[in-house]
Amino acid sequence: MDDTARKRLYWHSRRGMWELDLMLLPFFENCFAQLDDARQQAYADLLAEQDQDLFSWLMRRGRPMDDALAAMVDEIIAYAERTRTAEVRPV
Repeated sequence: MDDTARKRLYWHSRRGMWELDLMLLPFFENCFAQLDDARQQAYADLLAEQDQDLFSWLMRRGRPMDDALAAMVDEIIAYAERTRTAEVRPV
């Protein structure tokens, strides 16, 4: 993925909803570059979803129907739990 596309994804990771920003931005900053192409695409596809769906999925109130999106949601949640996101990006 080229630098312009990566910057665009970073910008789209900033949702304006505090709870989403707390989970998506640290994941993008610390994990995205290490993802394989398929998982990077899954992350990009996830960002195309509506904020209310992302919030529901990341708060474990629902689950995406698409397996690749569900796996990416699981990966983001696991990263947030593992790193205690609030310590990575103070509020």
